Amino acid sequence: MSEPRRDLPQLLGDARRWFEDGLLAALEAQGVAPVSPTQVQLFAMLDANGTTVSELARRMGVTRQTVHQAVRALVEGGLLEQAPDPASARQRLVRRTAEGRRAHDRARRALDGLEARLAERIGEPALDALRAALEVSWGAPAGE
Repeated sequence: MSEPRRDLPQLLGDARRWFEDGLLAALEAQGVAPVSPTQVQLFAMLDANGTTVSELARRMGVTRQTVHQAVRALVEGGLLEQAPDPASARQRLVRRTAEGRRAHDRARRALDGLEARLAERIGEPALDALRAALEVSWGAPAGE
């Protein structure tokens, strides 16, 4: 008996976990302090000049409390800092420290390596097609 066909959200989730697991393993091998997948996602969502907690929560699709917890841990780890937002006296920007920028660069190289490994496994044309399909705007889901 064959297994049922897995739906696309499951497959995309598995693919995301493959990259997260590979990235976390690569960072650990390089001596970067352990971070959670949520912290990795937060780090990836930061703008070069900093991003507010509210904007990070919106981009990540999580609560402000979740972002605050992740930011606090990364600030304590010396990877992020908070600074006044020049555009708003009531807001603070979350941004990478010098060590955070170094960790971000290491993560970028690790992700590049994972993409190269994936290209070896599924072929460059398949990887290019996957990237192209994911970069196209899908619009709003049906029924909205």
